[in-house]
Amino acid sequence: MRRQTHRAGPRFFDPVVVGQRECDAWAAYYRHEWGSCLVGMIGMVAAGFGMGQGRTLRGAWYVLRANQVWAPYPDNDPDRAREFMRRFYSLVALDGELPLNPIEAARLEVEWWRIHRVHQRETGVEEDHLTAALQDLYAHVYGVDRAEVRAAAQHRVVAMRLSDAWVQAGCDPADPLLAQERLELVASYTALREAVQQVS
Repeated sequence: MRRQTHRAGPRFFDPVVVGQRECDAWAAYYRHEWGSCLVGMIGMVAAGFGMGQGRTLRGAWYVLRANQVWAPYPDNDPDRAREFMRRFYSLVALDGELPLNPIEAARLEVEWWRIHRVHQRETGVEEDHLTAALQDLYAHVYGVDRAEVRAAAQHRVVAMRLSDAWVQAGCDPADPLLAQERLELVASYTALREAVQQVS
């Protein structure tokens, strides 16, 4: 049996670090603390994709800008959000380790944002729709079967549910909901890593 090499990269990420940094970024996003949000995104991109420092900083900036133009409700700018995410995924694609198309990856990314916003603020969308959207994104980005990433998507949807409850409760950093959200995000990325390493 060949010994697996441990290295940084999009299939060899640390799920604890990625999950914790995403939780930081989500919390800062909802508090409109953009500096803290960028710090969380830098940590998330660095741990999640293993790019060099320059591309990591540029990529995190693109993700931040995408979130900023998406944030206003109802007058946000999904086209600009998709363009910033296309730039992000173009950086990720440079290493050739993932089979993604940056335009399609950006479309799928912003699509789950859209579905979450409808679920969060309006009616007609169930958590299963959000789970399916995340499966579509993961399957495209990592080149895996949708069924293999269902558990990762489900944990992330639970994390969103907890995040939404935390926002409704007032966005208190000491609220135990935030700690529960963090655990679900770590569980999500643990399941995702298990799925994507099967095709590495």
